[in-house]
Parts: sequence; C-alpha cells; structure tokens
Amino acid sequence: MRARTPDVEDVVVRGGVRIGYEVYGSGAPTILLPTSLPLVHARQWKLQVPFLARHCRVVVVDGRGNGRSDRPEGPAAYTVEEDVSDLVAVLDATGTDRAVVVGLSLVARRGLALAAAYPDRVAGLVAIAPAAVAHRSADEVARSRFDPASIRADFPGFVGYFHSTALTDPHSTKPFEDAVGWSLQTTADVVVDYFAGQTGRTPERARALCRNVRCPVLVVHGTDDRRVPHEAGAAVAEWTGGALATLPGAGHASPARDPVRVNHLIRDFARSITGSPPPTLSWTPARNRSRRVLFLSSPIGLGHARRDLAIAEELRKRRPDVEIEWLAQHPVTTVLDAAGERAHPASRWLASESAHIEAEAGEHDLHAFQALRTMDEILVANFHVLDDLTAVEHYDLVVGDEAWDLDFFLHENP
Repeated sequence: MRARTPDVEDVVVRGGVRIGYEVYGSGAPTILLPTSLPLVHARQWKLQVPFLARHCRVVVVDGRGNGRSDRPEGPAAYTVEEDVSDLVAVLDATGTDRAVVVGLSLVARRGLALAAAYPDRVAGLVAIAPAAVAHRSADEVARSRFDPASIRADFPGFVGYFHSTALTDPHSTKPFEDAVGWSLQTTADVVVDYFAGQTGRTPERARALCRNVRCPVLVVHGTDDRRVPHEAGAAVAEWTGGALATLPGAGHASPARDPVRVNHLIRDFARSITGSPPPTLSWTPARNRSRRVLFLSSPIGLGHARRDLAIAEELRKRRPDVEIEWLAQHPVTTVLDAAGERAHPASRWLASESAHIEAEAGEHDLHAFQALRTMDEILVANFHVLDDLTAVEHYDLVVGDEAWDLDFFLHENP
C-alpha cells in the first residue's frame, strides 16, 4: 500500500513519445522530481513524496524508458536534450511556471542542463550525487559491465550489479529489492540505448555547463559513494557556486537509505530560496505550564489502545495537571473518541498502517516481517508527522506503543 496516492496521474505527448507524471499537493513552491535513469521509475521517490507534499506541490516524472512513459528505440531518444525538453513539456502541462528541481545521479545532470537552458523555469536545484562527469571504476572497465553485448546477454545480472554498487549502505536490502524490481520493468535494449545516448560528460563540458547555471544550487553527496565519488559532487558545488551538504558514510542512493535527512535538506532549501516562512514555534517555560504528554498508539490490534488508555488514566490520577494528546489513526481514534480523548489535528496526516496490514494479510495469511518491510514508505511518512509536530510543539514525554516508525527513525535521526 502506498503512503500517499497522486492527486493527478497523466501523460504528456512530445514528439510522439508519452511521458508519464504525477502531481501531489497544492502548496508552493513546486518541487520537480524526475527519475534518475530507465533502471528506475517514479516510485524511486516514494520516501520523499508524502513528506514534501505536505509542505509543497510535488510533480514526479517518469523518464522515458520506464514506468508510465514510452520506451522509444535508439540512442538519439535518450539524450540530455530530449530529457530536458520532456521536463519542460511536463512543467507546461502541469501549469508550473518555476520549480525547484531535485535530481539524483544522472538526472542531476539533466537538472543542470534544464537550469542552464531555461533559467526562468528553475528556481533552484538540488543535485544529489550528481553524475555530471563520466566515472567508471577499473573493475567495471575490466569486466566490461557496460558493454552492450554483456547487458543484453544477462540483463538481470547487470541490474543486480548496478544496484549493488549504488546501494552499498548497511541494511539496504529493501531498497535493493525495490530497485531490481523497477529495473526489470524495462528492457536491456532500452538501457543500452540510454547509456549510448550519454555523451559529452567530460570535465570540461561539465564545468562549462555548471558555470551557465544561475539559480541557487545545493549538492548533497555521501562520502562512501561508489558510483560517483564525493569529489565529483564537490566540484559541481564549486563550479555552480552552490552549497555542499556532505553525508558522512553515505552511499550513492541517499534518498533511499537516509530519507529523513535528505527530505529535510530538500524542504529547507526550497523554503530558503522561495521565501517560504519557517513554522511558528510554540513553547512555554516549564514554570508557566502544565506537563504535556503525547501518546502514539498502534492501530494494529485495539488491545494496545485499551492498554494506553489505562496508562493515561493512571497518569492523570498521579498528575492531575497533565495534558494528554494522541497522535493516532483509525481505528484507534474510534476508541479515543468514545473515551473523550483528544487526537491531535496532525493525526490526519498519518498514512494508514492498519489498511496496509489488512491488504498484506488478505484473509488470514500474514507474513508479519514482510508486511513491515513493505510498510517502509508508510513508516517514513508517519515519522515525519511526529517529527514535524514535536519540532513546533513542546511535550515533556512521548509514549510510543508498537511505534515502529519512532523506534527506527528516531534512532537514525536522534
């Protein structure tokens, strides 16, 4: 189950090629998320969309070669110029005058080209591990991993190899499985044509391209990137006069493995260049307020909710001045309403965990571990709701019952 479904799903046709896109949210500014290359599609951004769409309008584009877009033949169909023209067509189709463009790896180069060619359409650019210059390891050259005959002879093997070098961070098995599945929705011929169309990635051309970019730029790059070295991202930041955010120990696909940190960087950058006001903080000194407690109660089994209500009742007996609020979703909210408890308004942003579990279970067959693995985007989205709430309101205590999102992501982002 998806953490958030698109408000609009459509295609734009340019030169006989259909380009799929999705629109989420309605705020400002618009954030444009193109896919990196035909080995992935729009779901590449599943951990970013729910959070960003609560703060901005988000347009996700399936690049030609995968997803809901066509798979044209020949290297000429996959040049930077074609991709840039596709992005402009999507901006036009969605009524977007200017956007903050976010690109990972090869599409970061597309973002640079878009900003240079259409400066009035790009308010700013976030380049994550930008592959502006061609980088091939000695191992890849020796094994001819990118040789067209090798890719066609064993496409699944190539896919596995490629993503194993992009997703090197510990505990990346779920992003790896996702990426492999997305890659197998295209063909070896498309991938061969795409790589053949990637010409001109020399340091000299990359430098000239970057120096033609006039918008604000943020480069985000991990120090353990094995596809594009960190120094390549640092060079893009220098050439564009942009800022560099270094992620110590991170690999190539940081939006998949460090989503909270990357999401905050994107949102804060978009706010900084578009003049969006920061959130208003609410805080009262302890001497002038009662104690506040926030409960997170799991919707998986209402026994949790009944136990939490009993704890809250006992807490009120011991501290009659305590204020208790709940960050909860259906069906817990039904129990809370009956008990006269207050669910915080931010609860409306929570993605449904119980609906996901029900969808995974079917009738009576639930693989609990697998259900949690496939809940990844829901857990990220719901952690962001908690994170946003506790950033602007003060609580003396947060109680999490079966709060898997809190357990993991608060550990990752203390």
